[in-house]
Amino acid sequence: MLAEVPEADQRPRRVTILGATGSIGQSTLDVIARHPDRFCAYALTAFSRMDVLATSAAASNAAVVVVPDDDASARFAQQWASVGAGKPIPEIRVGAQALADTAADAETDVVMAAIVGAAGLPGALAAAAAGKRVLLANKEALVVAGGLFMETARRYGAELLPIDSEHNAIFQCLPQRSDALAGEGVPATVRRLILTASGGPFRERAIDTLRDVTPDEACAHPNWSMGRKISVDSATMLNKGLEVIEAHWLFGVPADRISVLIHPQSAVHSMVEYEDGSTLAQLGQPDMRTPIAYGLGFPERIESGVGLLDLAKLGRLDFQEPDLTRFPGLRLAFDALAAGQGACIALNAANEVAVDAFLQGKLRFTDIPAVIEEVLAQVDAVDTAGTPTLDALLAADARMRALAEQFAARRPRTP
Repeated sequence: MLAEVPEADQRPRRVTILGATGSIGQSTLDVIARHPDRFCAYALTAFSRMDVLATSAAASNAAVVVVPDDDASARFAQQWASVGAGKPIPEIRVGAQALADTAADAETDVVMAAIVGAAGLPGALAAAAAGKRVLLANKEALVVAGGLFMETARRYGAELLPIDSEHNAIFQCLPQRSDALAGEGVPATVRRLILTASGGPFRERAIDTLRDVTPDEACAHPNWSMGRKISVDSATMLNKGLEVIEAHWLFGVPADRISVLIHPQSAVHSMVEYEDGSTLAQLGQPDMRTPIAYGLGFPERIESGVGLLDLAKLGRLDFQEPDLTRFPGLRLAFDALAAGQGACIALNAANEVAVDAFLQGKLRFTDIPAVIEEVLAQVDAVDTAGTPTLDALLAADARMRALAEQFAARRPRTP
């Protein structure tokens, strides 16, 4: 006779989505909706798009929403009046502390950490400290605070699963086990991790024309549907550099055992090379619902809504070494990883400031890596004798942002 399943195990797992209105958040809601018997949205957070937050909360029956301030709270309530269709309004929590508290909420089983940039670090860290299953789509959490984050996940028994398609692919290509990743490193038989990159929209564009790239051109990714900031990062390949740093922390692999290959088709999401000469690869459509479904269902595989990859239709798989003259951001990321945590913080902070200035038309595309390099030259050390505190890391981040803003302002865009 089968043992009776405890009532708590019969209910759907409750998911909190940090960054619910972005592309990752919306894809997560799509996968959750396909499995109402297994998952439900508990809390959704957003920074500015209150219309999307209200629509998503109404459609998913989320119990809680988290917004940044009282003005956003009022705008959410106003939007709810038109989309809530008589449903009770969710509990509205306000502010950064409320976001961290919600990530650690006892009602939450799974946290999707999908807030873009260093702003996503406190919430992701709070989820790890609460021992949650953390689906990490915020690479900056590890770029800014890799040592602190991984130590926290191990200490409190968090289930850490990478959602970036590249790191999710690597995880799938490693020997499988019943427990989730917690930074214990890769087997000694792993020789190298190979991250793939599409090369973005400017892989073959003449280098001397890149200074004239517009924000809309930089955001027109040929394969993936992403937010504007991450699309620009993909165009500069700084995004891949951040992923190299993320892979270092997630898998405990030094930089000299992490490589990058440009793969324009975006069908092979990454590879793991073993000592015996075998190379294992994970392939699939360029759709983030695949790694999201893998993270939600792990160790099982669940339906994601993504169609199968037709290799015969695809026809070919191409690979090439990245040109660091065309993509200096990738070189800067390897340099920052070699230099230590302070340089990684500076890299990320300067990039966020420079990309924002570019998107506002205040900086040329080719000035993004130039600003980053200037900031890296001024980086101050973060105490790495032990693990720095979150406050110390965020303070270093703030200092580097201030420097980046000064350097960016000195490079006004000219016709």
